[in-house]
Amino acid sequence: MTRSNRFSLSTPRAVAVAALLATSAGVAMAQAGNYPITPSQRTTAQKVAEEGVPLSELAPNAPDSHTVKPGDTLWDISKLFLTSPWRWPELWGMNLDQIRNPHLIYPGQVLFLDKSNGRARLRLGEPIGSSGTTRLSPRVRATDVNNGIPAVNLAQIEPFLNEAVIFDTEELNKAPRIVSAQENRVLLTRGEIAYTRGDLKGLDHFRVFREPTPLKDPTTDEILGYEGVYLGTVELTRRGDSPGASPMKKGDIVPDTVTVTSTRLEMRAGDRLAPMPTREFVNHVPRAPNGEMNGQIVEVYGEALLAGQNQIVSLNRGARNGMEPGFVLALWRDGRRIVDKTDPKAPTIKLPDERHGLLYVFRVFNRMSYALVLSVKDPVARGDRFTAP
Repeated sequence: MTRSNRFSLSTPRAVAVAALLATSAGVAMAQAGNYPITPSQRTTAQKVAEEGVPLSELAPNAPDSHTVKPGDTLWDISKLFLTSPWRWPELWGMNLDQIRNPHLIYPGQVLFLDKSNGRARLRLGEPIGSSGTTRLSPRVRATDVNNGIPAVNLAQIEPFLNEAVIFDTEELNKAPRIVSAQENRVLLTRGEIAYTRGDLKGLDHFRVFREPTPLKDPTTDEILGYEGVYLGTVELTRRGDSPGASPMKKGDIVPDTVTVTSTRLEMRAGDRLAPMPTREFVNHVPRAPNGEMNGQIVEVYGEALLAGQNQIVSLNRGARNGMEPGFVLALWRDGRRIVDKTDPKAPTIKLPDERHGLLYVFRVFNRMSYALVLSVKDPVARGDRFTAP
């Protein structure tokens, strides 16, 4: 996980986890050398972290405390305490400009809800002594994000981190390609050998995609990117110019040899190779965008026409529009157009749009993003609208 050395505490809303604050008892943050914090910044962080949220934002049955359990997610805990779970950063006191993870909350830790002075704040409790008494300690543990609870259920999105890819251009059509299979097989599965042509650029491991599908903006029809159908992975086992692979005749073309290491769908001649990416997922805090965010669903990922809860959709907003991983967005159902039969003139009227679900953005490209459907009342379709919650 990459951490920034810059540390600004000037944002009005979410700044500095209460955990970043050095208390009078001398609570120190691990790896503090990475974050040069001035006394004035500490004061600002303390003030913002203490602000909390109005009591009206608490869930009706919000508990006074919660012991974090294995399998908990940040979103689960957010819903436990808040009617608007995306306001978690305010309840917990986070600096979203610098801290992109949920502060590494761990199973076994106790979260206490402080409801003083008309505001709600969350504190991390640390049991001390044999009496079972608890000391509240605003602190953070700066270690690998994978040790803490995830923002959402990773099982729902992990398969898509390598599989769901949006290419900015038709680069996939120019990528190395499978030209044949061993023994003239038509379809390839795991463990079988294939032959490829094209510049592998010295790499050994690849994802395999079928021809990319253009993704078009639902309103403008502009092509925003190209989505390849993910088939699986292959590993280079012999280069065409390696010893023993020399052409029998001068001028013969000898392809590279790859072995299929995993399959989602069977591969065939013409399928394209793309480098294996570095792991891009970071455990981002679910939160609302800082300003306006409006857009539409471009496609439901996969072959389905409609999406339900826990399915993936692509959005027509990306990094260039200010989209960030971790954003929670509201889904809106387009109001139907009907004839008003109660009016003698029978005009056509449009019913109001109705809000009916939430999205969690987990991967962002330049012009588009992928999001998980967190909750939904009606099926989600291409062209459906989303906004900041």
